[in-house]
Amino acid sequence: MANLSGTTIMLTGAGGALATAVAQELVDAGAELILVGRGESLKRAEDRVPATEVLDLDLSDPASIEELRRHKVDALVHTVGAYGMQDAHKATPDDLNGMMTANMTTLFHAVQGVLPHMLKQKEGMIVGVSAAQAARMSGKGAALYTASKAAVAAYVLSLHDELKGKGVRGCVVYPMGAIDTPTNREAGMTWEATIDPRGMAQSIAHALTRPPRAHLTELKIYPDV
Repeated sequence: MANLSGTTIMLTGAGGALATAVAQELVDAGAELILVGRGESLKRAEDRVPATEVLDLDLSDPASIEELRRHKVDALVHTVGAYGMQDAHKATPDDLNGMMTANMTTLFHAVQGVLPHMLKQKEGMIVGVSAAQAARMSGKGAALYTASKAAVAAYVLSLHDELKGKGVRGCVVYPMGAIDTPTNREAGMTWEATIDPRGMAQSIAHALTRPPRAHLTELKIYPDV
């Protein structure tokens, strides 16, 4: 098991299926958590795992940046996001804005919140969750989703290249398939065809422990089928 004792990690999207698994894994590894989420899902997350701080914030709102800057963290694990499908030729500007806001703008605001402290302490790590479609650079029936998740990957990788000399590193996580969630189960997916969220959480925790000379910059996680 990863050892993250003495590490403070901000986890966004708290209450979501992936974030729930990640939160439990990080706590088991000894990390202190700052949970960021919204409403009832955040309350459920607070009930499930101990946290140093619990922040009810809308990360699509730039006002969230100043609130995040009040907290010192060693790593950010950003799981906020949205999925959507539509024919590319029928997509509207609102569809584009909504998808980019959910997947990219929330990440941008979270990073802007935690980055000043990371740069000051000359150490930090930013983990962003992208998607299989972005890794393949093709998402039939999900062009806007693919574009927004590709933006997530490009942003984190660019941050890594720009800031690694200042002690801040980035890691992009690509779930190379659907994650085993209640919603996906209801859609008819079976556990054999989906990624185990706790296993994915273990991979993220492992990435958080890698030293600079053995850093994982991109992490593709597959269901073993």
